[in-house]
Amino acid sequence: MLPTGPEGGRVPMAGQRSAQWYAGNDRNAYIHRAWMRRGLPAHAFDGRPHIAIANPASDLAPCNLHLDQVAASVKQGVWEAGGVPMNLPVVSLGETLVRPTAMLWRNMAAMATEEMLRANPVDGVVLLGGCDKTIPSLLMAAASVDLPAVVVPGGPMLTGTFRGTALGCGTDVWKLSEEVRGGNLSERDFLESESSMIRSRGHCNTMGTASTMACMAEALGTTIPGIAGTPAPDSRLLETAHASGRLAVAMAERGLRPSVQLSRASFRNAIVALAAIGGSTNAVVHLLAIAGRLGIDLSLDDFDAVGAGVPLLVDLQPAGRHLMEDFHRAGGLLAVLREVRDLLDPAALTVTGRPLAEHLADARIWDETVIRPRTDPLQADAGIAVLRGNLAPDGAVIKPAAASPALLRHRGPAVVFDSIEDFHHRIDDPGLEADADSVLVLRGCGPKGYPGMPEVANLPLPPRLLGRGVRDMVRICDGRMSGTAYGTVVLHVAPEAAAGGPLGLIRTGDIIELDVAARRLDVAVAPEDLRRREPPAAAVAGYAAPARGWERLYVDHVLQADRGADLDFLVGASGHEVSRDSH
Repeated sequence: MLPTGPEGGRVPMAGQRSAQWYAGNDRNAYIHRAWMRRGLPAHAFDGRPHIAIANPASDLAPCNLHLDQVAASVKQGVWEAGGVPMNLPVVSLGETLVRPTAMLWRNMAAMATEEMLRANPVDGVVLLGGCDKTIPSLLMAAASVDLPAVVVPGGPMLTGTFRGTALGCGTDVWKLSEEVRGGNLSERDFLESESSMIRSRGHCNTMGTASTMACMAEALGTTIPGIAGTPAPDSRLLETAHASGRLAVAMAERGLRPSVQLSRASFRNAIVALAAIGGSTNAVVHLLAIAGRLGIDLSLDDFDAVGAGVPLLVDLQPAGRHLMEDFHRAGGLLAVLREVRDLLDPAALTVTGRPLAEHLADARIWDETVIRPRTDPLQADAGIAVLRGNLAPDGAVIKPAAASPALLRHRGPAVVFDSIEDFHHRIDDPGLEADADSVLVLRGCGPKGYPGMPEVANLPLPPRLLGRGVRDMVRICDGRMSGTAYGTVVLHVAPEAAAGGPLGLIRTGDIIELDVAARRLDVAVAPEDLRRREPPAAAVAGYAAPARGWERLYVDHVLQADRGADLDFLVGASGHEVSRDSH
């Protein structure tokens, strides 16, 4: 029989982590319970699991704005299952607003969430994810603190239309803005489409980074299977949020933690899914970072080895035509995974305690124009390609599904920009010496050099060439590109220029050789000549060397893109134990 606590309530036994705060009749337990008794009944402390809801809702992160409503449904599920829900606001990064780039704070958001989960009396956590960096940062935190965790993706927005045509958030912005720059669309018409682009709450409705990372969370097994891609305004999202609250209580009682559930097999499945959906290249750095927190040996080469032969089955922007609302209607991720189930590792577990493969039996494709059957793929081999060569000794990536096939093997002269400011200053110059065969090279945009590795690699093309009908060129950068972007873009070049990489030695006019089939990226300069060169200061120093604060910590400790751009001292898990008691 449990001992009696305040007002006759039961004092918890030691089975739950939260009992370290609340169990017993001493002064410390009294203080912990008393300060939480602001509407909570005495039986909230009788041994029930206390479940944090990591909630990034914020008016300044539009894609996360609706997550308070999602959190309310999670709370109901936690209470129903006999747990005690605790809303925990976490760092919210609005991709479209924060400067200089949301990626600068992904690691900070992960570290802050990890520390707050460890510091507080919680037994498990529900992770609410909307905008691009939300799910990655929260999964990094959960992996490090190793508490039972389930993800609830916030979902994409509904499809907006302009003059009868569906608009893809992000992708159509790039397309329309290029048409303006090329003189084929008036600025007035461009601005008129603005109010039609965002139709509802939710994140981008293309297979951009937010949608991709929701799918990655499901493929990793960290969501209730079938939730990824559910539109934000869809009632079924709240239903699954409720179920996720119930599941979090069960996971806490069973001790199903990330270190138990997630394995190398889980990441293999995520890489297969990434290729089959034509997902964002940003998933590469995020998956590498999450795996690093778990101590799982995952490398760039795994993305090529596992994903190279996977067919592209999803006809969504930016690699195709449709949008996320169509994807959900057509069967969603489980329908895709059923088509490639022979490529999945059957041992990988989900938060349900069952393997992912066991959740695929009832999945079906309901619209084969959106999700293709395995026998009729959009592309036979669509995975992220990893390039190496004297320009990228530690690797670079390209998304063939979003590239122009004719440019996947290309040889042309470099037009070099030392920074994004340099690029903006010169790209619209009618006298810029560039033609359709030129290779636009942007450096100084890696993790250290910017700092933060911004989404600038999908460089706008020179207006003079746009006016001639050119719509794609080979572009190379040590930064990232938006998951909603498209084009023949080589990105994540490692080492970056600011870390001493050879990209800092390239000069305008050097011949660049790209061969995606051979997985090569080279500059046709003799090794001895390349060694004799000195990089220009602008390519190495970036726009400014940060003197203090998070930027200084970041620049001093950030790893390169091929290792997920995490901070070196955050790699690996620390667990949930608190070393000191404050009382």
